[in-house]
Amino acid sequence: MKAIIMCGGLGTRLRPYTFTIPKPLFPIGDKPILELIIVNLKKFGFNDIILVVGYQSEIIKSYFNNGAKLGVNISYFEEKEPLGTAGALSAIKKQFSINETVLVKNGDILTNIDLNKLIKFHNENNSNLTVAVKKHNVQLKYGIIEVDDNKITSIKEKPSFDYIISAGIYLLEPNCLDLIPLNKHFDFPRLIQESVRTNKKVMSYLFDDDWVSLEHVNDLEDIDKFIRK
Repeated sequence: MKAIIMCGGLGTRLRPYTFTIPKPLFPIGDKPILELIIVNLKKFGFNDIILVVGYQSEIIKSYFNNGAKLGVNISYFEEKEPLGTAGALSAIKKQFSINETVLVKNGDILTNIDLNKLIKFHNENNSNLTVAVKKHNVQLKYGIIEVDDNKITSIKEKPSFDYIISAGIYLLEPNCLDLIPLNKHFDFPRLIQESVRTNKKVMSYLFDDDWVSLEHVNDLEDIDKFIRK
């Protein structure tokens, strides 16, 4: 099974650091975050990896080359213009003749999810698209006022809400990749919606393993805790 890592973004929320270094090479300890992701994929038997690159792609290619130093085979798909979180997948299917299940993962996520369990769940449910999901709690910084005709009826001080969020890890069958227009901007939420609309079997896989996403500089503290475990 091939693994596709989406790592072509501009990393705007990590500026000014990403003016000089692409986000996939952002150092976590003594290694780039993308290297940690690739090493983790190899642990689960993913030796054939496609990197979707764009911004500062030559630096990424120079660092990883063909993947031999990590014991994997790395190929590249370069976006000439940003295609969104899923837009490159139709062209990748065509270029690499993908005709089986493929793992797609965001290139800014560290997790110890058991991918073997995810794959087993996908196969046992005959899923066309499986989205790995996490529970996420959001606590508001402010009290919530409930009003009826300008009269305050209650106040909830800094309430918290639980949500189910996408963890940026997906298993897809080729018939879902066919829903993506060639070389057009297309995001994963839209692909999920289109898959549901066309009666594909779309499943969620809830996991409790550690998970952290590198979105902002503020996330570095959580990432540091993750790698120290």
